[in-house]
Amino acid sequence: MESGPAIFAGAVFALFGAGLLVWTGTRLWRREPVGLGVSRIASSALAGMAGAVALTLGGYCLTRL
Repeated sequence: MESGPAIFAGAVFALFGAGLLVWTGTRLWRREPVGLGVSRIASSALAGMAGAVALTLGGYCLTRL
């Protein structure tokens, strides 16, 4: 019963984290701002950390089946 929600949560976290990291990397590669009105370094660091945390949580959820 508990593996269904863990699979769903793990997939959502992993997809969000991967998407955020790809989006951030693409914005940086094109030299476009990651966040409007914020330092480029600060916004890319925050987005990168959020993506890494989401991927880590997704992996954690998927290993706890």
